[in-house]
Amino acid sequence: AQLSLEQYRICRQKGTELAFSGAYHDCHETGVYCCVGCSKPLFSSETKFNSGSGWPSFWQPIPVEHIATTEDHSCGAHLGHVFNDGPEPTGLRYCINSVSLQLEKAVDCTSTTLQVAGRFSADGGSGFL
Repeated sequence: AQLSLEQYRICRQKGTELAFSGAYHDCHETGVYCCVGCSKPLFSSETKFNSGSGWPSFWQPIPVEHIATTEDHSCGAHLGHVFNDGPEPTGLRYCINSVSLQLEKAVDCTSTTLQVAGRFSADGGSGFL
């Protein structure tokens, strides 16, 4: 995907957007948040919570394999940071830059599966891009 200058600064040069400035920090729509660089599903709105930090926060990625964590942030798209002060069941807080995400709004939503325009399901099953 062609990134905007701001997306490139944050995702490739490991920048950070200003707190409370991103499109998704106060978003309550149902869907799946995908990477702006590769379109892979990263987070479900079902795991999003208000951390008070000013950035979208999630307690678990979907699937875990699509998120790489490193001490030096030296590979892949820089999404944000993970902290050990999140809610149960994981105790993690993935604090993510809005500009690194693209929300795919749900067209059919239940508590266990999000169907997003026929592209993939966010229940951990097959069909991820």
